[in-house]
Amino acid sequence: MGNALSGYKVVLAGTRKTDEMSTLIEKQGGTPLVRSLQGTVFRADDEVLKDLETFISKGADWAILTTGIGTNTLVELAERIGKKDEFLARLKEANIAARGYKTKNVIKQLGLQAEVVDNDGTVSGLVAAMEGADVTGKRVMVQLHGENAPKLLAFLEEKGADIQTLLPYRHTPAKEETMAQFFREIEERALDAVCFTAAIQVRELFTYAKKNNMKDLLVEAFQRHVIAVSVGKVTTEALQDEGIKRIVAPELERMGAMIVALASYVQEEKSR
Repeated sequence: MGNALSGYKVVLAGTRKTDEMSTLIEKQGGTPLVRSLQGTVFRADDEVLKDLETFISKGADWAILTTGIGTNTLVELAERIGKKDEFLARLKEANIAARGYKTKNVIKQLGLQAEVVDNDGTVSGLVAAMEGADVTGKRVMVQLHGENAPKLLAFLEEKGADIQTLLPYRHTPAKEETMAQFFREIEERALDAVCFTAAIQVRELFTYAKKNNMKDLLVEAFQRHVIAVSVGKVTTEALQDEGIKRIVAPELERMGAMIVALASYVQEEKSR
């Protein structure tokens, strides 16, 4: 399988471990292209403090926690303003819903218990688990990580919840020139596969596509001649939400496994 990707141009959409990933692609005979389809993530301490104080002051009927790192950051910020105990007390008063095993571990370490958890680590799984929850007219705090979770927020809005979001991390947008270059290459059929390692990369790409009336072009490209490759259920879910049906995703949620899965897929396609 050493030359399975021979002649294939493979885009790396992330910002982490691109050198290691490039080496793995080259070992399979492919040509790696780094096109970072996401901006940088930064801690938005000042931006979130006011919202955090509001939650500590008013509390909520439900607290929905979607990432472990985001939950920990809120605890740190509450401690910084001398209100850690009050913050934890507010969480204890609320019904807690949690997405992902890392979030569940953090909640456990804080001595809290989640009433509702997903069964697969995705936002869709969390929404399904909350289907029977009474959130109508209730105050619901949602901790997000750098971006909105459209499916979760739409579900809560439909149920008539009073939503407050806390975003301890924010994203700067991807570089305009990188996006423009990526779409030129898509139009020129100069790409064969795109490796996504985080949902934000998918959202940034499709936000740009919709803004520039290129979503149909993008979806058709992924259906016909560009392979979408994904690491992690949340990333795969983001692709599915945008209408992408052909997705190569390894069972083992690791970047190296993603390249191996792509090589296996391409080899099978070539042998048909």
